[in-house]
Amino acid sequence: MGQEDGKKWAAAAHSQPTIPKSDRLLAHAPIPATTPAQSLHYRGRFAPSPTGPLHAGSLVAALASWLDARAWHGGRGGRWLVRIEDVDTPRCVPGAAEHILQQLATCGLLPDEPPVWQSQRSALYQAALDQLITQGQAYPCACSRKDIAAALRALGHAPERHATLPYPGTCRDGLHGRPARAWRFRVAEFKPNQALVQMQQAQGAHFSIASNTVHWQDRRLGAQVQDVAQEVGDFVLRRADGLWAYQLAVVVDDAAQGITHVVRGADLADNTPRQILLQNALGLPTPRYLHTPLVCAANGEKLSKQNGAAALDLREPLRALGEAAHVLGLPAPPTLPHSSIPEALAWWVQAWLHKTTMQTREHAVLSTLV
Repeated sequence: MGQEDGKKWAAAAHSQPTIPKSDRLLAHAPIPATTPAQSLHYRGRFAPSPTGPLHAGSLVAALASWLDARAWHGGRGGRWLVRIEDVDTPRCVPGAAEHILQQLATCGLLPDEPPVWQSQRSALYQAALDQLITQGQAYPCACSRKDIAAALRALGHAPERHATLPYPGTCRDGLHGRPARAWRFRVAEFKPNQALVQMQQAQGAHFSIASNTVHWQDRRLGAQVQDVAQEVGDFVLRRADGLWAYQLAVVVDDAAQGITHVVRGADLADNTPRQILLQNALGLPTPRYLHTPLVCAANGEKLSKQNGAAALDLREPLRALGEAAHVLGLPAPPTLPHSSIPEALAWWVQAWLHKTTMQTREHAVLSTLV
């Protein structure tokens, strides 16, 4: 997708749908177009990896992030961006990014700005790594996976299925003559920028850092906590193959794009504490997070491209959107299946606004009881 195509997408995205007057249960007024003043208060994003086309689980995350942006400020709307996370180039499929953008367009999910590609942003990631190295918060690592597994066995840790044991810190005190392979974030000795943490807490109190333990408030899951040093260890920033790690790239990109709210699948919730530590170390703001329900295959595994999830069947895009909305706990428009896509999306914006408002109230009540 070229720059001209991106501009056309951005222009088309400013045309907001309206709700039929007969649909009065959740909808009370048309949704106006986003204005520049309003967009300063909310910037969300959908960030797919182009390892294949979108599947049903992907659409749930895309729809949720789009609805959250459009429901901002009582339905007046924020900004919604698309970022192609193609930093893991060996796994990317040629043409997949363009196909994903077309799938989103077919579903009426149009970004407010031209999409960006992570593969074109290496200089930003290098600058962030250089800053962490200068601060003493990143160090080179010579360990292979085999080395790490051997070190963990020596410590009495047995491998667990679908679980990654924490890095044992082998290279934390130096390489001892071995060549560097990767770069890691020094979690064990991380000292939070207290001024930034206090500022963030004053603005919304949605996260705090005590030693290496991160407490954060997810807008759907509620209170979350993780001791990053004990559960993850010093995590990778740049891989042994020279590629940038997801944790660093996503933190740098969210800050560079001014992202204020992140809505994504619950499988990524475990990444959030690491990203909060990186944001704090780099002096970057922390977005608000909301992690959506996952769609599972018949065997109970998360639906994903890695386990062969089928591409979205968009011969009937409204049906696909309806199934995604159902996963999100949103009611179907009364006029479905006779609604147009813009009408259905406008209905779901109001349903999302109602649902997230109720969740916010519930979390506020629970927090007073703790």
